[in-house]
Amino acid sequence: MIARMSLLIAAGLAFTLVAGLPARYLAGDQAMIFCLTATFLCLIPGVLTMLWIGATTRQDAGQASLKLLGASGLRMFVVLSVAVLLYYQSPWFQGEDSFLFWVVGAYLFLLAVEVLLIVRPPRPKPSDANDPRG
Repeated sequence: MIARMSLLIAAGLAFTLVAGLPARYLAGDQAMIFCLTATFLCLIPGVLTMLWIGATTRQDAGQASLKLLGASGLRMFVVLSVAVLLYYQSPWFQGEDSFLFWVVGAYLFLLAVEVLLIVRPPRPKPSDANDPRG
């Protein structure tokens, strides 16, 4: 599970580098701050979701899809609530529609990566492939 969380964090960093750095050169430092904030805002609940699903899947592997669906709904509520709170209350983000676009982009990208990491079956260990028992 630690490897999958590391991949999710690496995907968040990749999103920031691939989308945020060009935006910084095109739109200024504010675009990079919006990108970093949106990525961080979406990454924290994603990591917590992976921790929760990883801990409970060991007990009942058949419930992983249902738990992923419930966690995604809760995560969407938390991310959108904090994003709207920042949009209306923080002077830095207030009235900046581009911040909300960054949140939507980061949310969708990290959700896709997380679902891929959770649904994908784990690869067999090299020692399992050489096991004569089958």
